[in-house]
Amino acid sequence: MSKTLRLIALAILAVLPISAFGQANPYELPDPLRMEDGRLVRSKRQWIKERRPELMEMFRSRMFGREPGTAPDLHFEVLEESPDAFGGLATRRQVKISFDKDENYYLVLLMYIPNNRKGPVPAFLGANFKGNHATTDDPAVMMPSKEKLATYQPGYVVPDRNANGHRWSYEYILSHGYAVATFCYHDVDPDYHDGFHNGVHKLMDGDNPRDNESWGSISAWAWGLSRCLDYLETVKAIDSRKVAVIGHSRLGKTSLWAGATDQRFALVISNDSGCSGAAIARRKHGETVEAICRSFPHWFCANYSSYGGKEETMPWDQHELIALIAPRPVYVASASEDDWADPVGEYFSLVGAAPVYRLFGLDGITSTTVPEIENPVVVGRMGHHIRRGAHNVLIYDWERYVSFADRFLK
Repeated sequence: MSKTLRLIALAILAVLPISAFGQANPYELPDPLRMEDGRLVRSKRQWIKERRPELMEMFRSRMFGREPGTAPDLHFEVLEESPDAFGGLATRRQVKISFDKDENYYLVLLMYIPNNRKGPVPAFLGANFKGNHATTDDPAVMMPSKEKLATYQPGYVVPDRNANGHRWSYEYILSHGYAVATFCYHDVDPDYHDGFHNGVHKLMDGDNPRDNESWGSISAWAWGLSRCLDYLETVKAIDSRKVAVIGHSRLGKTSLWAGATDQRFALVISNDSGCSGAAIARRKHGETVEAICRSFPHWFCANYSSYGGKEETMPWDQHELIALIAPRPVYVASASEDDWADPVGEYFSLVGAAPVYRLFGLDGITSTTVPEIENPVVVGRMGHHIRRGAHNVLIYDWERYVSFADRFLK
C-alpha cells in the first residue's frame, strides 16, 4: 500500500470519529497504481496502456455496465433560436438531438451562449431532473411534448416552470463568459425500473438479451451527455475542447462516469454525488451499496448488487473513478447537512486519487484533514468544497465551479 493510502487508513481512525459528519467503518483503500497482478504502475504510459483500461473494465463489468457506441443515426435539428435571452445577455438555442432515423428516440438540448464574446467560448454541460423549462423562468423555453411525456414514468407530473431554477445560475455563468447546455435526463432514459424496455436501452440493445454486465441508467445518461458533446462539436460559438461536464446527486455520479468514458470532456464536476459517485464505498457511511441497489437497481449493471454489505471485497473503490479522470481537472463538492452522501468520503476520494495525478507530474489534494465548511481547497487540478446547507446546487457552488474553470478553460 502506498504512503498516501496508509495515511488515509490512519485518518479513518484518528479523525473521522470526532468529525461533525459522524463515524465510519475503518478501511484500507486499494492502491490505484497497483495492477491486479501485483505490479506497481511506474509511468504515465503504463497507466494509460495498462492500468486505466484495467480499471475501466472493472467499472464496466461490475458497476455501471458496458455502454454501447454512438447512436445509429445521430442527427440534429435546431427547434428555436433567439438572441434576446436574459435581456440580450445570451442567445438561446433549443436543439433536438435524435438518436435514430425515425426520431423516436431523442433529447431536447437547451443552450444559452453569451452574446458578448470574441470567438468560441467554453461551456458547462449537464443533465437536469425536471425538464428544461423547470431550470428557468424564461417563457420561451419549451415544455416537454406530449409524445415525450408519454415515454416518462407512468403518472409523471410535469413540474412548474422554474421549479428547479435555483440550481441553474444561468446569468451568473453567462456573465463570466461561459455557455450552458442542459437536457432532461428522462429524455434519454426514464428514471424508473421497467426492465430496460424504455429509453435508449430499447434502441441500442434491440432484441439482444441483457446479462449481468449490461449497462444501467447511469451509463445511459452518461451516453446522452456524450451525444450532446457530439453536437457541441458542430457549434462554432462553442469551444468543444473546453466543455466541463457537471452533475448533481445521481447526475453527479453520471458526470463522473461520463468523464471517465469520454475523455473529450475537459473538466469534470461532481456535486453531492455520494454513494457510487465520489464517496468511498468502504466507509459504509450514509447511503451504502446495498441500500442504493435495493432502491435503484436500474442505475447499475446487475453485478454491482453482489457487493452490497461486502464493500470491502470490491477490487476497486470510488477514488479510482476519480483517478480515471486524470490528468484532467476534477472538482468534488459536498454539503454540510448531506450526511447521506458522506461528505468526508467524497473528500477522501480526491486524496486517494492524488497518486495518479502525481504520476502525471501534477499536484493533488493530499491532506488527510477534512477542510472546514465553506473553506474551498484547490490544489493542482483538484478542487473541493463543503457548502453549508443541504443536498442541493446553489449559487455558492456555481461561484466555485466558475472560478475553478477559469483556471483551465480560459
